[in-house]
Amino acid sequence: MRYRTIGTDPRTRREVSVLSLGAMLFGTATDEATSYAILDRYVEAGGTFVDTSNNYAFWLNGTQGGESEELLGRWRRSRGVEDEIVVATKLGARPLDPGTSYLDNAEGLSAKVIRESAQRSRDRLGMAKLDLLYAHIEDRTVPIEETVTAFAELVAEGTVGLLGVSNHRAWRVERARAIAAAAGLPGYEVLQYHHTYLERRVDLPSELDPDGDPGSIGGDLASYLRAEPSLTLVAYSPLVKGAYTRPDKPFGPEYDLPSAPGRLAALREVAGQTGATVNQVVLAWLLGGDVPAIPLVGAASVAQLNESLEAVDLELTAEQRARLDGVR
Repeated sequence: MRYRTIGTDPRTRREVSVLSLGAMLFGTATDEATSYAILDRYVEAGGTFVDTSNNYAFWLNGTQGGESEELLGRWRRSRGVEDEIVVATKLGARPLDPGTSYLDNAEGLSAKVIRESAQRSRDRLGMAKLDLLYAHIEDRTVPIEETVTAFAELVAEGTVGLLGVSNHRAWRVERARAIAAAAGLPGYEVLQYHHTYLERRVDLPSELDPDGDPGSIGGDLASYLRAEPSLTLVAYSPLVKGAYTRPDKPFGPEYDLPSAPGRLAALREVAGQTGATVNQVVLAWLLGGDVPAIPLVGAASVAQLNESLEAVDLELTAEQRARLDGVR
């Protein structure tokens, strides 16, 4: 395993593994025994960065979520896990009522919600301090100043370490960070967005925003990350739910771009040269990009996790990376 530092403040920055494990379906679609086996294997391989959210996985059983956090709490207690594993969670997209959707009934990012939801996450996880807390989705009903101040108060109190943001427009991320900087407060340092090798349209109307998809890396966010090298990019769904290798999991219309056939061909070519799988080439490409990403991978079995873990040691040559990057 390899590691990198996230965050810049010596009081809150952490060293984490370059591959993060997503626990979204742990405790629901993935049963407890399998979830424990995957977590144990991840830690055995040197993994130290686990990701969840307070609303996972509400859509599977008509709840408000929390099952993933609860399972991680039980696993942490059963294994005696303390500070050696960095746990990231999110708030803001938890449905207010069981059986509803966050799309029109989200808890949001008010000061009251941030304080209360963070406390409930700590209770479920069994952690006195959340290592990394994300604003999961935008809340345009609440002033950005209120959200920034509320997150900063938790950091000052010592109940949260690093702050992150997901599924926000680049201009809202920058505005929030500027407000925090002007007030001398901690701001977002970790950005979690969908990112993969295949290019994706971000202009199509989405469930979150009629102006397009705010949750994927587009030109604005890519440019912003290059200009702000102190920020960390965590790339969720890097393998697009198995679409690279499974015919029964097709890419959606958002990936239907002229570059797609050529990029898929380049992936297969490089995979053949390296002896790696296509999925491993995708992860290696993300790890070594001009804006290095921390791939956030899911796994429904130890075998799936092992495939992703092996990508950490895959070093693409300059020629192979040029081949992959050159397809437009």
